[in-house]
Amino acid sequence: MASIEEILGELQQFAWPDYVAFVSMFLLCIGIGIYFGFMNKSVSEDDYMLGGRKMLVIPIAFSLVASFVSGITLLGLPTEVYSYGIQYLYVACGVIGMGVVMGVFYLPVFHDLNITSTYEYLEIRFDRRLRLYGSVMFAIMNVAYLPIVIYVPALAFNQVTGIGVHTITPIVCIICVFYTSLGGLKAVVWTDVVQAVSMVGALSLVAIKGTHDIGGAGVVLERAWNSDRLEAPDLRIDPTVRHTFWCLFFGGIVYWTQTNAVSQNMIQRYLSLPSLGDARKALCIFCAGVLLLMALCGYNGLLIYATYQNCDPLTTKLAKARDQLLPLFVMKTLGELPGMTGLFIAGVFSAALSSLSTCLNSMSAVVLEDFVKPYVKKPLSSSAINWIMRLVVVGVGALCVCLVYVVEHMGTVLQLTMSLEAITNGPLFGIFTIGLFLPWINGNSALLGGIMGVIAMSWVSLNAQWAIASGAISYHTKALNVEQCDYSFNVTTSLANSTHLVASSAEDIFPLYRISYMWYTTFGASITIIVALLGTLMFGKNNPNKVDPVLLTPCIRKFFTLGSEKPMDAYKPDIPLQHKLRHDEVTL
Repeated sequence: MASIEEILGELQQFAWPDYVAFVSMFLLCIGIGIYFGFMNKSVSEDDYMLGGRKMLVIPIAFSLVASFVSGITLLGLPTEVYSYGIQYLYVACGVIGMGVVMGVFYLPVFHDLNITSTYEYLEIRFDRRLRLYGSVMFAIMNVAYLPIVIYVPALAFNQVTGIGVHTITPIVCIICVFYTSLGGLKAVVWTDVVQAVSMVGALSLVAIKGTHDIGGAGVVLERAWNSDRLEAPDLRIDPTVRHTFWCLFFGGIVYWTQTNAVSQNMIQRYLSLPSLGDARKALCIFCAGVLLLMALCGYNGLLIYATYQNCDPLTTKLAKARDQLLPLFVMKTLGELPGMTGLFIAGVFSAALSSLSTCLNSMSAVVLEDFVKPYVKKPLSSSAINWIMRLVVVGVGALCVCLVYVVEHMGTVLQLTMSLEAITNGPLFGIFTIGLFLPWINGNSALLGGIMGVIAMSWVSLNAQWAIASGAISYHTKALNVEQCDYSFNVTTSLANSTHLVASSAEDIFPLYRISYMWYTTFGASITIIVALLGTLMFGKNNPNKVDPVLLTPCIRKFFTLGSEKPMDAYKPDIPLQHKLRHDEVTL
């Protein structure tokens, strides 16, 4: 009977056609960067950051999809469905809800203001302290997130080729830094289009070939049904259940709205479109694209189970990490077709590159607009602005390469990153929501709410992640077995792994630590808003009628228009930020 090492040796057949397919994608991205960098030599700040606000709807929509769906999603979602069933996929209802909420309440405000950084809004609505707070939270999350984005697909590349993680990550980062710093947003968007097509193509290729090999979609669905992986929404009203319809719908709306509507990474794309109508069209296409990718990932998860139903590679350690399950399946399914494995890995790296380039471009915008411009006495020259933007991209990219070494040697970094995301996302979303919906709350109360939100979420999230890492909290998976494996493996390791997958009793764990992670953003935002409301007892209230209505969500503007002292055309793009309304100049 063959060993795991022998099986992996047979599967790792990454031949020259695969390398050609893999390298071709990188060369195409470099070519796009060179085109926009050298063919448009006089690039203004607005062109570099926002494409001159003249971008087209379809490329922006593709870019949004590619930027949002990272390699972590492409590799993690199939494993989620393989292990726990399709319950998570009901978050699609939350995605649709997010599209409505964002398009109606959030997007009109940011688009009408003609700003570059979303955190400029916080200064206009409140004061500079809130702008700095938002920018710092954004920077912390990006610096923690970027190494994970590039490390996870490097693991996939390592699985199919045996090439070391630290050989490929510097190369990928250098290529991404090159075309992002050279071509700005236009290069990022058009490479995202290529990468979005590559992602969909890779997932479709795996689904079609895998389904053909196993005997059709009917076999996949039958095996999924027999193992309870196809299931109706869980309607229990219990916030400690990992996935219920309610946390996926309501928690999903809040999480996705925060990520898509107020995060600089995403809103920068919408602001590059010439009109609000175009931005809403891009939002609709984005939602459809994300739902398509989620469906493909979910189906591939069911397909992997149908293939390995009698010999779980996670238990036997044929796949040493959960994120290597899909690459293992790809090697088994596409390995015999020249170049196909290379196309799939190119698709995974496309997801990583698009997320990385988006974060780098957004970081350059935030650093320039929020950390440099407010603190310089004289206006910066065009040359200085260009150098600053490009140096930020290069600097953050270099930091990303260095932090990959930290990720590799700290096993809990993935969980720590999830915790950091939960810590910052909720309070930030709460502050933006206060600004848009509660005009009587001033900067002091909002800042107090934001600080208390971060403290509360740090306490809950870090303790919850520690409980999960220590095994005090764990979750049931669907049925997995190793009864019919045709290779030898370590039985002791298998039993230990199987035991860990069974949910432990968590009665002695503090209830807040056991709430579903899907509620984290909602919880953080709620604490921020509640504390800010209570803060008005200490710091007093604004006169709502002195807040310019353009800073409020459209549905409540008509209630707070009395005494407005600034005309709507003050927010046209030809008016610089320094001349826009400063909230602290008009509040009581």
